[in-house]
Amino acid sequence: MNIPADYCTGYLREIEVPPPHSAMDFAAWFEVYLGDGWHGFHPRNNKARIGRILIARGRDAADVALTTTFAPSTLESFEVWTA
Repeated sequence: MNIPADYCTGYLREIEVPPPHSAMDFAAWFEVYLGDGWHGFHPRNNKARIGRILIARGRDAADVALTTTFAPSTLESFEVWTA
C-alpha cells in the first residue's frame, strides 16, 4: 500500500482508563503517515489511549530492542518513573 509506517515501543500509562486497570505497561504500537501527519495505533487495546511514553521508533522490533545480548546475562534492576 506504500504507506510510511514505524514500529514504536515504550510505556502505556493508565491515564483516563477506568478501574480496574493494570499498572503502566511496556507496550508496542505503530505509527503511520496519513495525509496530514503521523498517527499512532495500538491494536492490542483496540481503543484510543493517551499517555504513551515513546522509548524507541524503528522499522521493526529488532531495531528497537530493549536489550540485545550475545551471551548469558542477568538483569539486576530496572525501574521506570514518570510524572
